[in-house]
Amino acid sequence: MCGIYLTNIPYEDKEVRAKLDSINFRGPDFMGIDKIDNLTLGHLRLSILDLDPRSNQPMDFDNLTIVFNGEIYNYKDVKKDLVSLGYIFKTESDTEVLLIGYKHWGKAVLEKINGMFAFSIYDSVAKTIFSARDRMGVKPFYYYWDGEKFEICSQIKPMLAGKKINDEAISMYLDCMFVPSPYTIVENVYKLPPGNSMEIDLNTNTLKIDKYWNLKDVVIKGISYDDAKKELHQLLLDAVKIRLQSDVPIGSFLSGGIDSALVSAIAAEVSETKINTFSIGFDDPDFDESKIAEQYAEILNTKHKTTICNPDDILKLIPKLTHVYDEPFADSSALPSLLLNKVTKQYVTVALSGDGGDESFIGYNYFHSLVSNKKIMDIPYPIRKLISSSGILKLFGMNTHRITNALNTKSRNDFIENIFSRKGFLLKEKRQDYMKHYQGYKKWSNIFLQKAADLNIKLWLENDSNVKVDRASMAYSVEVRSPFLDYRVVEYARSLPMSFRFEKGRQKRILRDILKEYIPEEVFNQPKRGFSVPIGDWMRTELREEFLSSLNDEFLNKVPNLNIKKFKKLLSEHMSGKFDHTVHVWKLYVLSKWYEEFENKNH
Repeated sequence: MCGIYLTNIPYEDKEVRAKLDSINFRGPDFMGIDKIDNLTLGHLRLSILDLDPRSNQPMDFDNLTIVFNGEIYNYKDVKKDLVSLGYIFKTESDTEVLLIGYKHWGKAVLEKINGMFAFSIYDSVAKTIFSARDRMGVKPFYYYWDGEKFEICSQIKPMLAGKKINDEAISMYLDCMFVPSPYTIVENVYKLPPGNSMEIDLNTNTLKIDKYWNLKDVVIKGISYDDAKKELHQLLLDAVKIRLQSDVPIGSFLSGGIDSALVSAIAAEVSETKINTFSIGFDDPDFDESKIAEQYAEILNTKHKTTICNPDDILKLIPKLTHVYDEPFADSSALPSLLLNKVTKQYVTVALSGDGGDESFIGYNYFHSLVSNKKIMDIPYPIRKLISSSGILKLFGMNTHRITNALNTKSRNDFIENIFSRKGFLLKEKRQDYMKHYQGYKKWSNIFLQKAADLNIKLWLENDSNVKVDRASMAYSVEVRSPFLDYRVVEYARSLPMSFRFEKGRQKRILRDILKEYIPEEVFNQPKRGFSVPIGDWMRTELREEFLSSLNDEFLNKVPNLNIKKFKKLLSEHMSGKFDHTVHVWKLYVLSKWYEEFENKNH
């Protein structure tokens, strides 16, 4: 796990060094900067495989030079193929395998590798730069392009100086809690979407983006449940096994949930040594899963470390949040994620996680809501609209957010989109242009739940979950590997009948039945508390003054397209305890802190 940098802007060495220093946490073991032709290539290394300096980057082979962030999990298999073709290797790193693989196969190397990655390769003969991002968007890739000058980096922070805030992106953030790709918070800087490659031709000053992988139309397998369970189990065994390759200490995150329990269970089974597992707990029992995690650890015979946190531990991390998440990012579970990685780094450098299981195996609570409100959605829209405005729901105590939403939403697809976007709730003027990049979910499947899962994978997983995990882990120079984000697992899950994953309200059915082979069902069949913190309560107590002073008129008037009157009403209702508007208040607070940092950087 590292940081990459590449530009044709003629910065001085000290400027490039300062840019890389600003994200040095991504790779504290070595900083490499090379100048080739009129290009500057930079790399920050977090050493995981082949710790020898020979594997430092930028790395050369013939006329090619690479900067690479991530891991190629099947690099040993790819290396065998290349050795059989006559290539000789000087290192034991996956970087060299990727570089020589590109030399031999060109962009077709992308079809052969399985991993999390973002890389750029400069060809000094062809005068081209070939870049790519992994299929699921685990690793970040930012680029600036003005038709001639370009800059590529793992994070946006080194590229922010002198840039103008993208007003449209602020509206996207207020809808989604993040800025969705391909957009970023500033103008002329973009994210390369997952499963895409990019080629810059320096001869013609052209930039071309191609999609090499995407979700496909769902074709359901004709397979028995028992056979599917066996096949999936074998696939997960391999996905975990290839992620255990490391030349530094490795462990596994272990919460009270199904996904991390299954990943840790398989890791404990296939690992040659006793694995380390880590969890954090809270004083508040409503948010604490550490006791369940400790039960799992005892059954799996892991070396387990629980860290109990109090509000102060979390509150101290708020400045860190705005420092390492260098675009506005309002998923408050980033705070415990930062804390978990801070603790983990004391013991290991690589950690497995259960991220991605909820998307593929129908684990989120909103899936229940989709099922329960599906019948409402089948009522013709004019009748639903009439019911909503009649007041009858209030009379029968059924005036919930989801039911009201189902009654007022024109179509099932709109209902799905409303899960991930507030669609102008805080805005003076509703804008939804960004959704044009996320319309594939409408055609890949006719199954209501699968449509929602697909939009979750494309919109939320990349822009929320993956960003949260990457920045929280990199903040403490930890590499997180997620077996459920193996594209083979994602593709296999989508080919299974929905009843194998969600049966009569039983979520993640097939994962639960595999987990039973490791942990008794009565132990793991407990209510999931989620990886969250009581930030809404803290806003009214410990953090009250901090929030009210940050969300002042001077700041609110800076926010383009914000309905200030509406937000002030929500803020007042939240602070009085009348309603819970945590999501909206936190969203604006994070934005205020981002503005502070951005303005400091640009003065």
